This record gives sequence, C-alpha cells and structure tokens, in this order.
Amino acid sequence: MTKKISTAPTTQDIDRDFRAQVAQMTSGLAPTAFTTAWADWAMHLALSPAKQSELQQHALERLQDTLTFGLRALGGAPVAPSESFAGKPDRRFEGQDWTNFPFNVYARAYQNSVALMNEAVRDVGGVTDYHGQLVEFSVRMLLDAASPSNYLASNPELLAQTQSEQGQNLVRGFKHVIEDIDRTLKGAAPAGTNEFEVGKNVAVTPGKVVFRNELVEVLQYEPTTKTVCAEPILIVPAWIMKYYILDLSPRNSMVKYLVDQGHTVFMMSWKNPDESDRDIGMDDYVEKGFRAALDAVTAIVPKRKVHAVGYCIGGTLLAIGAAALARDKDERLASITMFAAQTDFSEPGELAFFINPSQLATLEATMHRKGVLESKQMGGAFAMLRSQDLLWQPIINQYLKGQRDRMIDLMAWNADGTRMPWRMHTEYLYRLYLDNELGTNRFPVGGKLIRLSDIRVPMFVVGTEADHVAPWKSVYKVDNLVRSDDLTFLLTAGGHNAGIVAGPVHPKRHYRIRTRRLVDPHLAPEDWMEDATKHDGSWWPAWQGWLVAHSSGQGKPPAMGAAGKAYRVVDDAPGAYVRQR
Repeated sequence: MTKKISTAPTTQDIDRDFRAQVAQMTSGLAPTAFTTAWADWAMHLALSPAKQSELQQHALERLQDTLTFGLRALGGAPVAPSESFAGKPDRRFEGQDWTNFPFNVYARAYQNSVALMNEAVRDVGGVTDYHGQLVEFSVRMLLDAASPSNYLASNPELLAQTQSEQGQNLVRGFKHVIEDIDRTLKGAAPAGTNEFEVGKNVAVTPGKVVFRNELVEVLQYEPTTKTVCAEPILIVPAWIMKYYILDLSPRNSMVKYLVDQGHTVFMMSWKNPDESDRDIGMDDYVEKGFRAALDAVTAIVPKRKVHAVGYCIGGTLLAIGAAALARDKDERLASITMFAAQTDFSEPGELAFFINPSQLATLEATMHRKGVLESKQMGGAFAMLRSQDLLWQPIINQYLKGQRDRMIDLMAWNADGTRMPWRMHTEYLYRLYLDNELGTNRFPVGGKLIRLSDIRVPMFVVGTEADHVAPWKSVYKVDNLVRSDDLTFLLTAGGHNAGIVAGPVHPKRHYRIRTRRLVDPHLAPEDWMEDATKHDGSWWPAWQGWLVAHSSGQGKPPAMGAAGKAYRVVDDAPGAYVRQR
C-alpha cells in the first residue's frame, strides 16, 4: 500500500509566507526590529532621570534660541539661519534666499530640532549598541523627511524659481512624475539610461567570451600592446552588480586602462539569476564561479600565475577562494587585490541596520517566496542609508525644480540591477554578516574549513573614505587576518563606487598608501591614517605600478582562448549574461 505524502504547508511555511506579506507592506523592513529598538530606548530613558533633566534643559535652551532668532529675523535684516548656531550648520540652508524671514526661522527651528532629537537618542545608558543605531537611523530618516528644504511652501529657492518661471518648473516636474510612474508600471529603466547601451557606449572594450557555464562567463580582452606582463589579471566582480562598472565609457574603464598598460585581462561576468536558480549557494559561486574562471585563465595562459582582483562581494569571494586554494596547496595565484571588500564582518557599518535576526528573517521570507532578491530591494536599502542625497534631493530636482539630473555612465550602470539567489544570499547574510564565520575561521568551502591566515601571497587592498557599504576601517581588518609578507593598503577619496571608478587622471581625487611587512607592528586605523603617505590624483597608476613590480617580465600576448583545451571563443564581449534583465 502506497503511503500518501502530505503536501499541506508546514508551520514554518505559513510563518514565512506571513512575514513575506508583512514585508511587502513595510518595504522589506522588519517592524519587530524597530519596535524593540524604540521600546529599549524608551524604557531606559524612563530609568534615566539625569538624562531626562538634561534633555528638558536643552529643549528649553533650543526653544529660547529659536524664539530669540525669530525676533531678530523679524526685524527685516537678512540673517543666515546658521549664524551663531550651537551645532554643525546644515549645507541645505547656505543659499542667500535662506537669510530672509520667515525662511531663516524655519531653517533655524529645524536645525535646533535636529540637534535636540539627536541628543535625545544618543548616550542613553543601558540601550544596546544595535538598538541605539537603529533608533538613530529612524530619527535621521524622519528628520530628513521633515526638512523645510523639501517642500515648495517652505523653500525660498523653489518659490523664487517658480515665480521667475511662472510655474513652468512645476509643469515640467509634473510631466516627470507622470513619466516616472509610467516607467515604473512598465518596469522600464529610469529616464536617460537609454543613452548608455551595453556593448555600444559602455562595456565596449574589445574582447571575446572564452568560457561559459550555468553561472558565469569569462571574458578575455584583446591586447593593444605588442608585449604584455607575463602574469594575467583575473577580475572577480560582485554578483550584486554587473561587471561593467569596471568597463564603463572608455575614459572611465579600468579594463581599458589595464589593457592599454600592457596587461592581459580576464573578466568574470555573472549570470543574472531567476527563480529557477534559487538553490545556488556560496559553494557554487566558489566552484562554478571563481575556480572555473581560474581554470580557464591558467589553461589559456599556461605556466603563469594569476593576479586576482576582487571588487565588493567579489573581493570577499576572492578571499574565500584564495584561502581554499591555499588550504589545498594550490599555488596558482601571484597576488590578490581587493577593492572595497570586507573579510571581517564584526562591524558591518551602516548596513548593520539590516543585519539582525528579525530583519534577516523578514528578508529571507521575501526571498524564499520569490526565489531571488530583486535589485530594487537592495537599491531601496542603500537609498535609505543616504536618504537626503539619494531620495529627497532627486525628488526636489526632478519634481519641484523640473530638472532632470544629467545621466552619466555610472548612474546608468547603477540602474542596471541584478538579482541574487535565495540560498546564496541567505548564506551570505547569516554566515558572513551575522555570524562572521569567515573572520573567525569557521567558514567551510566544499565541506572543509578555510583560514584566511593561510593566504600568504602579496596583497593590494583598497578602501574608500566615504564608503557606506564597506567602511574602510572594516576593509582594513584584513591586515590582521592574512599572513601576507607584502600587504599594501590604499585609502582613496570617494565612496563605494565613485572612489573605485576614479579614472587614470582625476584631479579631484587623492589617496594614502602604505606597505607593511609581516614583521612590522600592526597599526590601528587612526595610526595608519597618520603614517600613510598622501598623494593627489587617481590611485590607478599606483596600483598598476604595483602589478608591474609583482610581475616576472614581459612577453607576447597569449592567443584568444584555447580551443584545444575546451576554451574556445563562444561569443564577442560583452557576452550574453551582462545583457540579461
């Protein structure tokens, strides 16, 4: 007799589906995390009479300051809202129009409210660090939304523009609203991105696809010099972004720069996964991704070691793969370069707001339901971290000023998002961010543990000063985890993306650089900052010089692919995977 198998949903399935439904109503945020954080803050504030008394006193002082300033401004003479302000002036109110009544009073009252609210949620005894960060984040979101600069009636610059243009800015803004709603409903890309087409004016460095499996393509770029450095370069980009951030328009293309400097460059291009790829995990990204690409490179350029380069999560994957190679006595790497990539996640920076068991359970439920994490969800999280710059300022420019921000290649690339498989992203968040398995030698690859301390090849590590995704002090921690006897750390101006895509000639950039040997004492980040040498301009030439110094000489460029070794040319660059939507 055949036993009937029940297909009824389990309790876990029901709970997960409910969390997913809640996440749709809360934009992916876990209400329990915020509720618990605010309850923690409120209860401990109630048990802190000295803090309450201090806040009451400061509230009266701020109110008095606002009233005094208002009476002074009422006199008619222009006065800047930040004049004699007890705190950091707000750059949003620096314009001349903000010196006029009543707008200077609006701005002064707002700045006083910001100062008081920030003081209220900070340094409350007993509140956990995480809950304190979450409450501060919530307050910042609310205060950014409440700024008088965001609204027509309270922004004198917008009112002056509206008057001078007789409202035509608002007409244009309304058209932009209708256009953007239409694009959103159709699932179309933001306005202006059509000016940057993959393979036409971005990702145009000539090359061939020399390997393709179900997860990754490997691109080999055509040489432009008669001789090349003996060791090829393999670039491992992040799979939360399309690889061509490193091959934007020719003036911003790191790939073109390296090829023109005489390097043989290979690039991994990740598949954009769909619901059928839900069970692809971290081991797959190591084996079918990094190792498969390394096999292709060493087959096409035999008897040569490889300079491996990883960006963001791709750098984390490279560190994992390199540690696995070292564990297995595989010595094919000549060096490792990591751009804005973390290996120790004990301090994940501002992303800590989203890395907690409650929030992860909500995110995991949403991903499990669809099989993938949509790029819009990740983009929304990053926008919340910098809501003033990434949310409110674009709204003001496009819908109130009626001005479309000029689209550039980096912005167009940023709108060309990718998805992530449920299993891989869940493993990444829980095992790396939440449990920090990699930084504490508990991360397995292929069922066996790896240790970053097994990595001993030369390393070049890049952090960016204004990185909200991978804070440079967190990136710097790799210095404590590996045993490389030749580790150069470089800190450049800019953020997670703009700091890396700095072009070979960039007068507005600067960087600090320092190399340490294994016998040298470890420097704390602050001490490193003081000791490192500062230079003006782009950091690319410094890194390229380092690659040359760590190469074994020059030789003829290798052939494109190796058909006799199953690595025949299957397509022209940029390939098929980068075009997947």
